Amino acid sequence: MANQVEPILIKPLLDELKKERFVTIATVDYETGGPNVNAISWIYAKDEKTIFFAVDSRSRIVQNIQENNQVVLNVIVNESTYSISGEAFLVVDTMDNVPLKLALAKIKVLEVRDVMFYGSKIIVEPQYDKTYDLDAALRLDRQVMDEMKRA
Repeated sequence: MANQVEPILIKPLLDELKKERFVTIATVDYETGGPNVNAISWIYAKDEKTIFFAVDSRSRIVQNIQENNQVVLNVIVNESTYSISGEAFLVVDTMDNVPLKLALAKIKVLEVRDVMFYGSKIIVEPQYDKTYDLDAALRLDRQVMDEMKRA
């Protein structure tokens, strides 16, 4: 049985990508031309075709999408694993109203594919803890998410 493929974010993905969560992003490395995978958490789906994410302005992700804008997000949600392919564009080098130098990027969703292997489901989604000052982390997360929502 072939995995389901959609041209837009399905409702469970859209709902879950409206909040901070663990995802991985694959880009094409600007130096080697090979794959480059990073974990990120500042992500926001504006609608079925648009996802914003924020990363450190010095991140290799930024350099990679400036050279080749093809990206794939991988997210575990809805008891499955999804691959979201798209084209990424740098919106701003440094976000306003955020104390860190974070770049804001936008992904135009081209394809959403359920990539979970046949006959299985995810029973526990990835979780993580902030390892620095919790109050500062919550304040920063709120500032970043507010900026992405305004984009």
